[in-house]
Amino acid sequence: MGRSQETYNKKEVRNKKEKKRKEKAAKRMARRDSDSKTDFDDMIAYVDENGMIVSTPPEQAKTEIKLEDIEVSVPRSQFVEEDPVRKGVVSFFNESKGFGFIKDVLTKQDVFVHGSNLLEDIKEGNLVTYEVEMGQRGPTAVRVKVSK
Repeated sequence: MGRSQETYNKKEVRNKKEKKRKEKAAKRMARRDSDSKTDFDDMIAYVDENGMIVSTPPEQAKTEIKLEDIEVSVPRSQFVEEDPVRKGVVSFFNESKGFGFIKDVLTKQDVFVHGSNLLEDIKEGNLVTYEVEMGQRGPTAVRVKVSK
């Protein structure tokens, strides 16, 4: 008489799979036979004015909205033309390398300045007037001169 080719572990795995399949089929049949049919209206929940979940819709007075009041785009802002000449204080300037930074008096932003954009020699702490143009890496001060 020969030995069975099935080991104990293989038999156990097969039995577990069979048991799981039968349980799944039983659950499926129980759901099918269940007489509690749920429809969409039973699943809806509402939130009242206090933030509580309730089953009845809240009583609200509907407000009338005029079609003219609806704005789809961003409202246009009034274009205010600024004075192109700004004032600032030289916060850093390296004469040997030929560049520095100016701190704007109004916006408190640092603006890069290169030595080639100077109309007069400047030093740290000088009050200067300048104009801003976009350079390769951001705003750059041009036509810089010492303010009197």
